[in-house]
Amino acid sequence: MPVAPSSSAPSGPGGRRLVLVRHAKAVPKDARPEDFDRPLSDRGRSDAPRTGRWLARSGLAPALALCSPALRTRETWQLMVPALPEPPPAVYDDRLYKAPPNTLVTVLAERGGPLGCVVLVGHNPGLHELASALCGSGPSKLLKRLRAGFPTSGVAVVDVPGGWDGLMPGAGELAAFWSPSS
Repeated sequence: MPVAPSSSAPSGPGGRRLVLVRHAKAVPKDARPEDFDRPLSDRGRSDAPRTGRWLARSGLAPALALCSPALRTRETWQLMVPALPEPPPAVYDDRLYKAPPNTLVTVLAERGGPLGCVVLVGHNPGLHELASALCGSGPSKLLKRLRAGFPTSGVAVVDVPGGWDGLMPGAGELAAFWSPSS
């Protein structure tokens, strides 16, 4: 059973909560000439609302959603939103499309400001690499699952000390890791 975080922001002064969401399952790459324009598959359209419902049940209340502008990430977010009691505003940032971890950190630092909880909807391998690098602690079972992979529609909730501009490898604590297949 996945562990759910207890609130929208970690305890302690200046702590932040980062909610990483991998987009839902998309149609195969060979089904569309442009990777950017790949829509969700039937499974993805079923899983994305489940991810939204999990976020709502977990009590997470992000103040901002940062989202890759690719079709599959936009559709994932749009299918999650109806389950959220108070959906945050969404920012679609071109830099988040298939971004490596250093770019994800840059966007978080620029856009996160004083916000305590931010959700980032993006792509692998960048999301998986970022989550793996940030999470220096957390329940061993969850850390093991995270290191094994970051499934589509999956969510990693990472508590980090300090502000968004100070994200450091190993400084975060994995508070939750969930996917529809868990």
